Amino acid sequence: MPDLPTPQDAAEAALLSECWDAVLSYADLCTSGSAAATHLATEAFTHGITELRAATAASKSTGTGRRVLRLPRIPLMLTSVRAAAAAWEAGGLGHRLDPDLRLWLNSEKAARYTGPPLHRPVALRGLQDMQEPDAALLWLAEVESLPLPAVARRLGLDPSSVGTELTQVRALFRDRCHRNHLDTPMDADCRSYARLLDAVTRSSGAETPGDLSRHLARCVRCAEAAACLRLHGGGLPAAISGGVIGWGGLAYLERRRRAAEAGRAGGRTDATVDTGLAEGGPVRPRIGRTGILVAAAVVSALTLTVSLMPFGGSHGGGTPASGAPDERQPVAEPVPSLPVATSGSPATATATAASTARPEAGSDPEAQGESSEPADKSHRPADVTKSAPADCEVKYEIVKEWPDGFQATVTVTSAEALGTWRLGWTFDDGQRVGQMWDGTFAQDDARVTATAADYNRSVAANGTFAFGFLGSWSGANSAPHGFTLNNSRCDDGG
Repeated sequence: MPDLPTPQDAAEAALLSECWDAVLSYADLCTSGSAAATHLATEAFTHGITELRAATAASKSTGTGRRVLRLPRIPLMLTSVRAAAAAWEAGGLGHRLDPDLRLWLNSEKAARYTGPPLHRPVALRGLQDMQEPDAALLWLAEVESLPLPAVARRLGLDPSSVGTELTQVRALFRDRCHRNHLDTPMDADCRSYARLLDAVTRSSGAETPGDLSRHLARCVRCAEAAACLRLHGGGLPAAISGGVIGWGGLAYLERRRRAAEAGRAGGRTDATVDTGLAEGGPVRPRIGRTGILVAAAVVSALTLTVSLMPFGGSHGGGTPASGAPDERQPVAEPVPSLPVATSGSPATATATAASTARPEAGSDPEAQGESSEPADKSHRPADVTKSAPADCEVKYEIVKEWPDGFQATVTVTSAEALGTWRLGWTFDDGQRVGQMWDGTFAQDDARVTATAADYNRSVAANGTFAFGFLGSWSGANSAPHGFTLNNSRCDDGG
């Protein structure tokens, strides 16, 4: 596996500590395991650093003073991950990538991000057309979900005025996206709706005419433009992340928001400590998923051993999780907070923790595709864990709903320790799960089964785990019932 490049100066050292966490987080979404994720992230980061060095040298040599159109540093590095993944697919290493990503890379959707500039997503073009400091402010606040004081500290802005600047930058981004949308080659039907789309998205109270709504349901590019032009409603982060990153944009958004909420994302003044970097010294890759989770497994095993020692009382109902958790299993995930709702976009993912946050579960959710496992039946014996929880509570929340789809979050509290988990439930209104993160799923008619991902199998006693999904509905969208955890009944906590 290649090594990370050694920073040439303090600026590159800061770049590495600022961006490595984000790069590894997205690389983990793109790959099938932690080793492959670290390899892909290292390769992508090295390539991105090389490009930045070349661009800087070219700018100095020309002396024209003209600004080179490019993305801010973090999204630039993320597009480098996407490019490295495409190179893996073309070079015979596709088996190391997420299967859904492989399908995407071989579709017309991926070609849009590297094809003719006028056909690329308007969010990508709009962000690239902005001055880099403005674009960085927008990205850090909207996609990385950093608190404004942290954004101001990172960019050297006045904390008292950064909120006003962000409002101005959002309006500037909308203007750039509107111009790029008008410049996009489009048919007569799309062209006839362009001015109406601009007018409708300017006001939070404006209703979308029926004919425009039907057009947006059919036209992907106009729908993307609408999401970028509509600054109200909370859909801007999803529009930016999906338009710039492409595949996995929503899942990446959810990771970063959780990381920011937990205080483990970039923007901390001690970022170099978190990543194991020292300015001016040799750069070593930060401790990866395996090393951190081995420590977590040891701590969990010690805790379990102490709880089983006969100090005047028994362990109570249920047996402990079978076997010590393996090196991929973190401790229990804290209850995540709700995401910002999306308006006019399929869904806004709830942001998620980055890979450097892996000492604590929930900080590293991973988008998962559809599982090929058969659906779990409530009467089937548990076969994934020997730990039958005595009690559990489920909190099911619809984060966002639109005419034919919705986004939901499920949070489960288990009274007993788990070595792995499998949650089942039943829909009454024909809802279908389309995509899930922090777990895999199978659906058999109305019955859905969500199974733990590799990194969040282990749950401590009285601990929680959570996952989210996108689904479709028609007619009604009532909450599901019949929740079971490893085939034991769960209470619906609302």
